[in-house]
Amino acid sequence: MPRRRPGALRAEDPVPPVWGPWTGHVPGLSERACAEVARVEREQGELDVLWVGAVEAALRHYRAFLRQPGRHLGLYFESSPHPESSLVDVANARDLLQEALRLLPAPTRAELGRLVAPLDAQLRRRTLPDPHAWRRFWRGDEWWHQRLYDGECGW
Repeated sequence: MPRRRPGALRAEDPVPPVWGPWTGHVPGLSERACAEVARVEREQGELDVLWVGAVEAALRHYRAFLRQPGRHLGLYFESSPHPESSLVDVANARDLLQEALRLLPAPTRAELGRLVAPLDAQLRRRTLPDPHAWRRFWRGDEWWHQRLYDGECGW
């Protein structure tokens, strides 16, 4: 029986498309923690809670939002149905990180928590509290949902 070429074998098993430049590595986490994050994302992807690369995308969007110039930042609502575009609303990105923190085992949770804590402190410092947040029907109970919003995405 003749040998099949490697290209023919790879063509039969295509790699599924992934949103964003997911490399399997979350910057700032150890290899062990990245493996745990990937495992949780795969397991929860079947339940539509997380997707593969969700934690890395949420951290990327969270950091990009906080890199904006200016003393105070305004939060924006997402304006696209693409799953990763919901992360433009930094509260959604923070919700996703909170869900990942809830699902991860303790050592990895602590390691990811050390990455998220300074970002949270900066978000608290650079956004304003919304005194009327309790009136919003869609608001979450976490503190990052209690901040002032400016409207649709402007950055």
